[in-house]
Amino acid sequence: MPTLSIFYGIIIQMFWDDHAPPHFHALYAEAEALIDIQTLEILEGRLPRRAMGLVLDWAERHQDALMEAWNQCAALQHPQKIPPLP
Repeated sequence: MPTLSIFYGIIIQMFWDDHAPPHFHALYAEAEALIDIQTLEILEGRLPRRAMGLVLDWAERHQDALMEAWNQCAALQHPQKIPPLP
């Protein structure tokens, strides 16, 4: 599973050839959430409120790059890293 970005202890990953809708996995400590790239809605799981806020802020800034990474993973290509939050 490629790691796209890491910031403030949060790890953003995608699975190769994963199921629709386009989404990413956000991991923080023992928590994990799957987040829809297009709507930024939580599909499954949960994160602590502060971590979720950081993830959603980051994802909003990088939706185009996340969609490109999704397409690359769907084609079994290695996606490019996405810059973390400053």
